[in-house]
Amino acid sequence: MIARGIGPMATKMAPQAAGGALRRVLEIAIDGVGKLPSAKTVAARQMERYGGSVDEAIDSIIDIHVRLGSAQGFVTNLSGAVLLPIAIPANLAGIAVVQVRMVAAIAHLRGYDLNDSRVRTALVMCLLGGEQVARQIAKGKLPTSPMAVATAPIFDPDLDRQVAEEVVADLISRVGGKNLALVVTKRVPLVGGGIGALMDGIATHQIGKYAKSELVQRRALQR
Repeated sequence: MIARGIGPMATKMAPQAAGGALRRVLEIAIDGVGKLPSAKTVAARQMERYGGSVDEAIDSIIDIHVRLGSAQGFVTNLSGAVLLPIAIPANLAGIAVVQVRMVAAIAHLRGYDLNDSRVRTALVMCLLGGEQVARQIAKGKLPTSPMAVATAPIFDPDLDRQVAEEVVADLISRVGGKNLALVVTKRVPLVGGGIGALMDGIATHQIGKYAKSELVQRRALQR
């Protein structure tokens, strides 16, 4: 389902095309496509399921997307070396949509406006994960945290472009694999699927927990 919606964009997932690629990811993740529900729909379903408990709904959203991330990681890496050139772009696009929708649903439940450009920059920034964001801030490559970006006085288009490039480069490194052993393993049919599922599931869980801790309740910020 995800692949059908973002197939034309998948081959463009490179740092130099980061802006356009991430905008498409955001559109699909936030608004949904075909049978893929929007972030707000996912959030509403989990809120109803857990009787209005935001924290329980968020934990459920993370669990759901960890399973989705693992599933697409398995499928896109299942065929080994034969389809590797196709599988890596598809895996890139697929995991990006899963993770952005998860973060967007969390942000929505915490009171953030998903149509706000500042919030959209922050959503993408969360895909780096807490450790990477901290490193980039320490190096001076990023000025501040996702929460501060989401609540900044004005939208910064230059920061938005920089964040997109950093996130796409990180995704390419993570999915393409700097680790030679992982790259070789992914070339083995079936085994590659298992490795892809494990890596994408772990990454999605870490990003979900980071977004939950980083995007604090918006109403509390406005007191």
